Amino acid sequence: MASVRHAPKAPTRAQSMTAGESIDAHRHDEHQIVYAGSGVLAVTTDAGTWFAPGTRAIWIPAGTVHAHRAHGHLDLHLVGLPAEDNPLGLHTPTVLTVSPLLRELIRAHTRDPGPDTARRRRLLAVLRDELRASPQQPLRLPTSTDPRLAAVCALVHANPADPRTLAELGAATGTGERTLSRLFRTEFGMTYPQWRTQSRLYHALRLLADGAPVTAVAHRCGWSSASAFIDVFRRSFGCTPGTHSRRARSEAEAVRPRPAPEVPFADGDPARR
Repeated sequence: MASVRHAPKAPTRAQSMTAGESIDAHRHDEHQIVYAGSGVLAVTTDAGTWFAPGTRAIWIPAGTVHAHRAHGHLDLHLVGLPAEDNPLGLHTPTVLTVSPLLRELIRAHTRDPGPDTARRRRLLAVLRDELRASPQQPLRLPTSTDPRLAAVCALVHANPADPRTLAELGAATGTGERTLSRLFRTEFGMTYPQWRTQSRLYHALRLLADGAPVTAVAHRCGWSSASAFIDVFRRSFGCTPGTHSRRARSEAEAVRPRPAPEVPFADGDPARR
């Protein structure tokens, strides 16, 4: 990230982002909670990419250089918190589960970010309490600093359905299986199968946001069957891919502006002449 904007205050607001739209690399002197009620949000730093569907939010610590990207239409909600206000004690980007109550608190707090009032302070206090109770989710794709590991990751990212084993990928990139296995654990803190599942889920969420059918997504992302994909998706996100897609469409429709209804002219109205 060569060019980095510095926006000292992390904004609190709601905004829409169209599919494919991005916000360039920047940093704040404050913490930020980013929640997308619809679509899939990807937040990228030098350390990797964190991704969140509508049931998740992303915590971005103060000073973190990051960029946003929308997959599908995003109903985006941003909550800024002072640098000394870190209710979770987190110092790296983290994906959080969003309960129905936390979702409504975020929406209410960002819908009308007016002056600091007693009501807003009470709302924010409850929001902080809900944040503390939010489970953390391992939804990230770390970036490797080792070129051998980066080469293998690039192959899988380019084709999530690639059936090759780690040994076969290592042979294709000139690195032994044991070396790659060690690198996955030391650099990413996970095994190759665990990382591959994260990569496939990221690609699956992007395809679902584009409206792809569940069976096609399962095939294109490397699952042996739609049922296997549905099982992994449910365990990761708490719902099936079909439910996720329907919920995302419903959320997008709810926030999309509707045209004003046509008002018929009354007889004798000069606008008719």
